[in-house]
Amino acid sequence: MAKSKKKLSKGNRVGYAFVLPALIFMLALVGFPIIYNFVLSFYNMDVMTMGQHTEKFVGFQNYIDLFQVPTTKTSIINTIVFTVGSIIFQFILGFLLAILFHQDFKLAKPLRGVLLISWMIPVTVTALLFKFMLSSSGGVINTILVYLHIIPKPLDFLVSSDLAMPSVIGINIWIGIPFNMVLLTTGLSNIPESYYEAAAIDGANAVQRFFKITLPLMKASMLSVIILGVIYTFKVFDLIWVGTGGGPVDATEVLSTYAYRLSFTQYSFSKGAATANILFVMLLVVGIIYIKLIGKDEVMN
Repeated sequence: MAKSKKKLSKGNRVGYAFVLPALIFMLALVGFPIIYNFVLSFYNMDVMTMGQHTEKFVGFQNYIDLFQVPTTKTSIINTIVFTVGSIIFQFILGFLLAILFHQDFKLAKPLRGVLLISWMIPVTVTALLFKFMLSSSGGVINTILVYLHIIPKPLDFLVSSDLAMPSVIGINIWIGIPFNMVLLTTGLSNIPESYYEAAAIDGANAVQRFFKITLPLMKASMLSVIILGVIYTFKVFDLIWVGTGGGPVDATEVLSTYAYRLSFTQYSFSKGAATANILFVMLLVVGIIYIKLIGKDEVMN
């Protein structure tokens, strides 16, 4: 017994030795920046105090100042609207495509590969492409819509304060659909065909099989896809910054672009750090909710 404990202890030490480099890497390149960002948010560091090292501890004053500025509240609301609007349509369309390509037909794999192109293209490139395509002066989308008499004249999709947010949401949906489709297709592939065969023998139609078999067994996969989508969309920066720059008049300003603007345009580093921390806390809440939901699902199972 003592010998087996000794071997187990030795095995644990070997395991910890392998894990240690990754742990050091995470602490140095992920943990330290997060901690430093929180510390920085409690000082008044800007371009003036940074050079002279005269920054002072101000506590929560940066957070108080931020919430007194309308742009902060606007960026929080825009972040939520952008995320919810993107996730709803990404998930629904991705799920429908996953069901379609889960069927056994000849063009399923080639078409699925073609659809992945929108996800594989760098987001910056996609934003630039759509910026030209949605342009009111010669943009292909405006040209087609006017030609088909859907709109009387070209629209300023990315310049109008009313159309800018729906436009960037539409671009993000186009990017995110393949991500949802691939993960949900994997979830569908893990459902045994015998379940559907048994249900069909019992007289269940396609709609009943979908609601009684597919949806319940896809619950964990769907939850994971939604949470991952929320986390990824919540922190989107390049799409907004390249597409609209947060404008017009803060119409598409989200927390990530606002934090960047404060830090590297206005050189208010502490307020930029505080804004980033607000985003971090919101994502942390999403992560905790995900863990709770997964825990409840495992207990029920």
